[in-house]
Amino acid sequence: MVAATDPVVLGGAGVMAVATMGGACLARWRPGRQELWFGAAAGALLVIAGFHLLPDAWADARSAGLWPGTVVAAAVISFTVAGAAGRLGCSCEEDQHRLNGTGAAAALAAHRFLEGSALALAGSVTVAAALAAHALGEGLAVGALLAARPRRTLAPWLAVMCLGPLAGAVITSAWPLPAAAGPVLLGVAAGILAQAAQISLGVAFRRLDRVAAVLASPSAAALAASAAVTAVAVHFVG
Repeated sequence: MVAATDPVVLGGAGVMAVATMGGACLARWRPGRQELWFGAAAGALLVIAGFHLLPDAWADARSAGLWPGTVVAAAVISFTVAGAAGRLGCSCEEDQHRLNGTGAAAALAAHRFLEGSALALAGSVTVAAALAAHALGEGLAVGALLAARPRRTLAPWLAVMCLGPLAGAVITSAWPLPAAAGPVLLGVAAGILAQAAQISLGVAFRRLDRVAAVLASPSAAALAASAAVTAVAVHFVG
């Protein structure tokens, strides 16, 4: 583990912040293409949740001597609670999308804290670069989910996400997290992001009623491209 003031940690956190802002700005570009951006968000969220957070949480749980099923249970419970909150707390479809976007932003902000912890633990330029590429997909996801909201609403979440890695590195350097806490938190985040991905898919393809039309749509292409880019980043993070 390296200190939070190490150049690799500071530089990595800075590049991650820039990449996050870049992804969010890309999502807000031409906001009228809502279905397109939600398709891209769904691709990034599905890969982050299913191919990054859950496998990492499973492996970390085994290393920490924690029953891996706890991670799955945490993901399922958080997925269910996030969905119930959207149905019970919102009076219309638009409100549900907004709440879903806020939940996804909160989950990703918590995830960024853990990424900062990983950066401090690894102290590697390669890890920092991979996390920066990964941050682009996360920024894209949040920017798309909150694209319909005012800039003043999006800005605080982006600020939290940008500062999260540095906060995680500082706190990890000073007070390391219990070994069992990280996997459970990752499982919770994965469940929330999976729920966000489900809602995003519904928005991306809501105007299409045939499988052929879905597969040939720009939203499907955006989903595939976003998933591929995020998967490459996840591969190097892993």
